[in-house]
Amino acid sequence: MGSTGEAGTVVEPLTAAKVDAAKEQIYGDGIVGFKGAFSRDWVRRLGEDVDIAFREARARPGGAVGRGPQRYYVEIHPEQLRGFADLAGHPWITAVAEAVLGPQYEIVEVGFDVPLPGAEYQPWHRDFPMPEETRSERRLTSLAINVTTVDTTDEMGPFEIAPGTQWDDSDEFEHGMFPPKEHYDRYRQRAVRKYPQMGDISIRSALTIHRGTKNRSQLSRPVLVFGLDAPGAGNAERHDLAVTKGYWATLPQSIRDHLHCPIVDELIPINQKHTIEGLVMGDAES
Repeated sequence: MGSTGEAGTVVEPLTAAKVDAAKEQIYGDGIVGFKGAFSRDWVRRLGEDVDIAFREARARPGGAVGRGPQRYYVEIHPEQLRGFADLAGHPWITAVAEAVLGPQYEIVEVGFDVPLPGAEYQPWHRDFPMPEETRSERRLTSLAINVTTVDTTDEMGPFEIAPGTQWDDSDEFEHGMFPPKEHYDRYRQRAVRKYPQMGDISIRSALTIHRGTKNRSQLSRPVLVFGLDAPGAGNAERHDLAVTKGYWATLPQSIRDHLHCPIVDELIPINQKHTIEGLVMGDAES
């Protein structure tokens, strides 16, 4: 039987063959997409929550961090999203997470990127340096799930990714994350632009070389970021998730098992610390 809830869509569990194919695609291309994971009504609510959190974050020092001209990242607490339990418990996400990261995977990040009108091309990059397990064992230890809150068009500056580059490893990468510009032609040749619509999700390795492109529209393009780790991967150190005791009590045990964060009496707004210095200035070339 499929499951239904606030997500508003009956979702059939992935077959074992589809889970294996998704894992193979993540190990091959570095990204896999799923159409219609959520209903458009669910995504509208998500967009409302993201808009509220974005306005609040920009109104206080340290609330939002720049990721290039007219481009921001904000980390939030799970209960700032009415649909967090739908997201964390989505059977497609949990199945792929278990297949790639193991059954004890951990939720380490809830946040969103907002490219505003006028956002420029980002430099090609990965989101953090390659872990030793990936370098020596060819094993991925983290996943990023992205959920667009709008129907993406080319004018809105879509996400661009170079498939297969999660394995790229070079001493020339600045801070282990930014390939030199001499490598850009290779990434441009491999580049695929993604045009997800409301309800679609992608699951990717954040090591796969990617960038945001120029937003030529008059619309923002918010994208939710949901980060997962294999045990011991260590990305939780970059984030500050917390939940209140009351909210924790509402979560099913199947989600609590993966949410290893402080349980507090009162939430403190997150002071953004996941700064990627190389993205702050952006990149003028296309």
